[in-house]
Amino acid sequence: MNFINLAKQYETYKQEIDNAISEVLSSTSFIGGAKLNEFETNLAKYVGVKHAIGCSSGTSALYLALKALNIKEGDEVIVPSFTFIATAEMVALIGAKPVFVDINLDNFNINFEALKNAITPKTKAVIVVSMFGQMSDLEDLNAICESKNISLIEDGAQSFGASFKGKKSCSIAKISCTSFFPSKPLGAYGDGGAIFCNDDEIAKNLRILLNHGQTQRYKHEFIGINARLDTLQAAVLNVKLKHLDEELNKRQKIAKIYDENLSNCQIPKINEFAISAYAQYSVLVEDRVRVLKALEKANIPYAIHYPTPLHKQLCFGEFSHLKLANSEYVSEHILSLPFSAFLSEDEQEQIIAVFKNFK
Repeated sequence: MNFINLAKQYETYKQEIDNAISEVLSSTSFIGGAKLNEFETNLAKYVGVKHAIGCSSGTSALYLALKALNIKEGDEVIVPSFTFIATAEMVALIGAKPVFVDINLDNFNINFEALKNAITPKTKAVIVVSMFGQMSDLEDLNAICESKNISLIEDGAQSFGASFKGKKSCSIAKISCTSFFPSKPLGAYGDGGAIFCNDDEIAKNLRILLNHGQTQRYKHEFIGINARLDTLQAAVLNVKLKHLDEELNKRQKIAKIYDENLSNCQIPKINEFAISAYAQYSVLVEDRVRVLKALEKANIPYAIHYPTPLHKQLCFGEFSHLKLANSEYVSEHILSLPFSAFLSEDEQEQIIAVFKNFK
C-alpha cells in the first residue's frame, strides 16, 4: 500500500502526460514559452483571479510574496505555529520577525482571536495557512487585515482546488501561494509552485523578482532570485489540472468513508461552508505510539504532520518560551492516514479495520 498512490495516477493519465512531455522535449523550450503561458492562463481561470504566476516551489512563492509586499527587517508577520517550516522560514530569511500564534483544535487553522491579539504597530502581514486542504474564512480575515492596513497572504500549499463559500483557495488574499510538490492535490513531477493576485503592479514585480530582478536581458531593476517554474513541470501540471475536479470529487467520497467508519480517533472537522482539498486526511489519536505500532503491524504507511510546532524548533529558539497549547497538543496527537483519489476500497477497509480493532 502507498501513502499516496502517484503510480496509479500516472498510469491513468499516462498517454496525456507522455505526450505533453514529448512536446516540450521536441520544442526544446525548457524555460518559459508557450506551455508555461498556457498553464498560467489555465491556473488563473480555474482559481478566478487576474494573475497566476508559476514559480519554482511553494517556498519560493512565499518568499516572492513577502518581497513583493516590501516586507523587511523590523517588520512583523503573524504566522501559525502548527505548519510546515517554510511559512515562517521565509519571514525570517528576509529579516522580518515571525510572530507565532495558536491554532483551532477543530480544523488546525489559525485562531482569529489569537491573531487579532498579536497585531502590533509593526505588523505588516499575516500568512494564513489552509491546513490539510481546508480554508479559513479568508474574506472575514481579509476585512480584519484591510481595516488595519495589513497585507493578507494565503499559504495555500495544501489547498489548491479547495473553496470556502464558493470562492476558490488562492482567490481571496492580497497575494496567495501554492505548492505543486508531487504529493499535493495538484502535484508536479518535481518541485513547483504558483503565486496568485489581482493587482497588476504586484504581478509585474513578482515576474521581475522570480527572474533575477530582470526587466530585460541583463537589465536588473531589483535584487531577485531564480524562481522560475520549469516548462516540463508546467506541461505535466496542465494535464493534471484538467482532471483535478474529478479527483477532488473522489477525495470527498473517500474522506466521507473515513468519517463514517473510523473509530478511536477524532476525525477532521470541515466547516459547513468549506470544501476541503484533503491534501492529507489527518486525525487526532490519544495514544499515538500504540496506534503507530498497530499500523506498522498491519503494514500500513502513515505520516505525522507535524511532530514539532515551529515555536519549539531549534532554529526558532528565541520563541521557545511561548505557550501555544493547541499547537503543542496537535503536534503530539496528529496522525495522517493513506489518502489520495486512487486509494482503493480494499486498502481503505484495511486501514479502517486497524482502528476498529484497536483496544
